[in-house]
Amino acid sequence: MSVIYNENAIKKATNVTINSDLLQKAKEYKINISKNFEAYLAEVVKKRKEEEWLEENKEAIDAFNERVEKRGLFGDKYRRF
Repeated sequence: MSVIYNENAIKKATNVTINSDLLQKAKEYKINISKNFEAYLAEVVKKRKEEEWLEENKEAIDAFNERVEKRGLFGDKYRRF
């Protein structure tokens, strides 16, 4: 799988707004908010990148699936299962 982002890039401070009660609970459990938010954000970016790739390649994927539906797969005649 390709790299989603540069994990070695410098960290940059930013402001986020978080529910105060949730923030307090996270602090009570000593949850590293920055680390967890970064991991979550990486997953969101990865999902969006996958969705973008599927949309960009939709025509080719549909054409391939249509061809397989009509003609089958290349090695179908050699399968033993």
